Amino acid sequence: MPVRVAMVPISPVPRITRLVIALLLLCASMAPAVFSSQHAVAQDKVKVGLITKTESNPFFVSMREGAQAAADAAGFELLTASGKFDTDNDSQVTAIENMITAGVKGILLVPANSSAIVPSVQKARDAGVLVIALDTPLQPEDASDGFFGTNNFTAGFLDGQWAAATLGDKAASAIIATLDTGPGVSVSVLRHNGFLTGFTQGPGATPVAQSNTSEFIENSQVVCSQDSQGDQAKGQTAMENCLSAHPDINLVYAINEPAARGAFTALKNAGKEKDVLIVAVDGGCTGVQAVKDGEIGATSQQYPLKMAQIGVEAVVKFVQTGEKPSGYTDTGVTLITDKPAEGVPSEDTAFGLENCWG
Repeated sequence: MPVRVAMVPISPVPRITRLVIALLLLCASMAPAVFSSQHAVAQDKVKVGLITKTESNPFFVSMREGAQAAADAAGFELLTASGKFDTDNDSQVTAIENMITAGVKGILLVPANSSAIVPSVQKARDAGVLVIALDTPLQPEDASDGFFGTNNFTAGFLDGQWAAATLGDKAASAIIATLDTGPGVSVSVLRHNGFLTGFTQGPGATPVAQSNTSEFIENSQVVCSQDSQGDQAKGQTAMENCLSAHPDINLVYAINEPAARGAFTALKNAGKEKDVLIVAVDGGCTGVQAVKDGEIGATSQQYPLKMAQIGVEAVVKFVQTGEKPSGYTDTGVTLITDKPAEGVPSEDTAFGLENCWG
């Protein structure tokens, strides 16, 4: 006997319900597309590179912090690289090649060797990459699209002026040691030459722009010049070498605060720390504290975070508008000391610690 199935009448779906169902189906079908689009945006973040001389120096750590903050604010991806030591040009050459391959739109570079790196910089620029030098200009300076940094001649000049004013009548007979970095580093030449020029001209003088970025000037009062590579341990060794040959040294200029602190250790070990005046450049928190503690007499403070920040902002502008920076942008320098000298502008260590880095 056939089974009879009762037919249950099906009520028609209300129009509003059909509309809701359709919209839900449409959203479901679009979800993968929306996800894919967002994923593509994440994958296509604009890249900017930062290449420093070394990785651990607090100066370059501050630069990375400034660059990262600016990149994050713009929605850019920051790629970083560095050399193994201050004059490691080969590592920077490799880093530029890697960044070109990675598709960066801009590279911020603190050159280890201002002239040797130029061919690699030109290769990047030929590939359409904006290249901005930070802290240290290239040789020639227009080998990069722009230069953002401290006026290094002025930084050394302020040190020299202060040392001359502090020594007073004894300045004419001062016996000087300089702890620099190797040849080919324009920042070292500019700071060294600035120091000796400021020391010779004394308080009240005004630094004049320099075209010499490759040769150390000579001064008969300098009895010892050593390559410290801007390193504390090497700075100590360099100072020990200078003291061995010239135990009567009473004024030390150092390329940066790590080298200066190394010099202080050597002087302290020799029992001469109270007889020698030390000046330096950088303005990092550790260095400013060393000024406060009396290890360093004065230091010229620079602002690496600002250099990197405005560098990234320039790359952002270039990507958005095609506009490139040009020439030199001075990011400022301030002499920090708790023993101000008449005719030499300065701020105390309270200011220095408030504005320091590292």
